[in-house]
Parts: sequence; structure tokens; C-alpha cells
Amino acid sequence: MLKEQEIKEALKNWSNIIKPYKKANTRKAVTQILNSFIPFFGIWVLMYFSLSWSYWITWGLAIVNSFFLVRIFIIQHDCGHQSFFNNKKWNNRIGWFCSLFSSIPYKYWAKVHSFHHGHTGHLEHRDIGDINFLTVEEYRALPKIKRFGYRLFRNPIVLFFVVPTIYLSVSNRYPFISFRGWKTARRSQYFNNIALAAVFIILGFSLGWANFLMVHLPIIFCFGVTAFWFFYVQHQHESTYMQWGDKWDYLMAAIKGSTYYKLPKIFHWLTGNIGYHHIHHLSSRIPNYNLPKCAKENPILQKYVQILTFRDSLKTMFNKLWDEEQQRMISFREFYALERQRA
Repeated sequence: MLKEQEIKEALKNWSNIIKPYKKANTRKAVTQILNSFIPFFGIWVLMYFSLSWSYWITWGLAIVNSFFLVRIFIIQHDCGHQSFFNNKKWNNRIGWFCSLFSSIPYKYWAKVHSFHHGHTGHLEHRDIGDINFLTVEEYRALPKIKRFGYRLFRNPIVLFFVVPTIYLSVSNRYPFISFRGWKTARRSQYFNNIALAAVFIILGFSLGWANFLMVHLPIIFCFGVTAFWFFYVQHQHESTYMQWGDKWDYLMAAIKGSTYYKLPKIFHWLTGNIGYHHIHHLSSRIPNYNLPKCAKENPILQKYVQILTFRDSLKTMFNKLWDEEQQRMISFREFYALERQRA
């Protein structure tokens, strides 16, 4: 509790600290569009020709190109927050165009993601816009068959390879999440499905279905894996922040519930600076191209956040359950050790 009070006192002026960085910059936005889409198209074409060389080369290029698709998705993501441009119409136009590449419907996903920003760390709403998890007490109360189902879901192979595939191909095709007033978002999602199908059909018949799918699907798959991984480590690290509604605090959810994913500069660039996730959660109106500057000029924002290197982040794969008593994520091994102590 003392640490929480210290954080609140040290960052009591956080809204004034981040205010200058909320301003969108058209030149930076256009530059990011160009240096994301041009390499993506170039590598895509190279992948197409590589089919006649070796499919291993195609897959290698797919991994590289998936990072440019991450950049394209971050543009879509910022447009959904209305932070990429100053103009709402251009945000929506560019965001929707990006969705044809990411396969993630623009307006519907933006609605769900906005809900996530307003409720991250809320134990009541962890199943909306987040990767679901159970608390120790919830897991303890499950029968064996449901425990097995949860363990299967949280298995790294399932969680980081199978689940992203289902998420992109099924979860985003139909509005499984819907609240009052989401009619426009639902309609937009159906239109996005039709537009995406049209693009696939045109390219499939123009290039040959086998060639098109052998090039594009590996990019989408690698993109989904990368995006899911980043989202996971940014919110389900060991010392994350989770509270029930009556105890929840916005500042703590942003600073303690998110991470600063400290990566080499090239990977920050390739992933649209989403590693500065704590600052992004303080204000989603800060465009991604302003996040590094905000962090550099305000060291206080880095003082209390959980900093993860790539090696550190690998350990988060063992985080399976939220322990409310210890206020941290624990592994299944730790859970069963606690159970033996209780016996």
C-alpha cells in the first residue's frame, strides 16, 4: 500500500506531464504510412517470386514482413484512438484501409479496445479485450475437467499459436462482444468481412489461390503470434495490477498493470513503439510516434513501471493464475505447492 501511495504522489501531475505529447503530427503520420506500406508491398512481391526458389525463403520473408504488418496495425490502432491524425475522417479512412491488411475489423475492434483501456486490470471485465485468466480461488473451485481445459488454454503452444489463429479467423468475423450503441460498429464489421473477402477473391483469382495463400497466410499467422505475444507480456507480467471494481485505480492500472518492454530500437520501430505500453495506457491519445520522446523526456514515468527485456519476458509464459493474496501472477507449480501447504 505504501508503494501505491508513493506512486500516486510522485505521478499526481501525470496528466500535465503527458499533455504536450498528445498532438498529432501529419508529417510523422504520413512518413510512418510510407515506411510501413512500401516495405510491406515490396517484401510481399518478393515472397511471391520466392515461391519458385524455396518455400523456406518465403517463410523467412514472411517473418520479416509480419513486423511491417504490425506497424500497419499500430497505425490502425492509433486511428481507432483518433490519435494518428488531427482529422477524424482521415483517422477513420486510414484505419479502415489498414484493416484490409491486418484482417482485424476497424470500428468493431476499436470499440472493444477502447473498453479494454477503460477497464484494464478490472477483474470483473478481464474477458473483454484481454487474454482471459483465472484467479487462484476461481481455479481452485473448478472440477478436474475444467481445470484441464484451462491448463490446455494456457499452454504456450495453444495460447500463442492456436488462439491467435482462432482470434483472427473467427473472433473478429462476428460481433461476439456487443453493448448498447454498438450498432454502427457491428454493421461496419460485416462490411469489413465483405471487403476483405473481395480482396482475397480478387488476389486469389489473379495470382492463383495456392500462390496467394502460400504468401499471405504465413504473414497473417506470424503477425497474429507477434501481436498476441506483445499484448500478453504487457499485461500479464508477474507484478501486474488486478483489482475488483471498488478498489480499482486508473493510474495504478496504467503504471503497474502495463510494462515497458525494453527492446532494441529496431524492434521498437518495427512494432510501432507499443513497448511503451504504460505511457500508452496513461493516454491513448498519444500517437505512437510520440511515445519514445515522452518516455525520454520524463524519466519519472519509467521509475515505477515493470521493465521487461526480451529474456525477462520469456518467464511470463509461466504466469497462469492471479493470486489475490500475494498480488501477483503465479505458475501452476506454485499453485499446487500452495495446495500442499493447505492440506
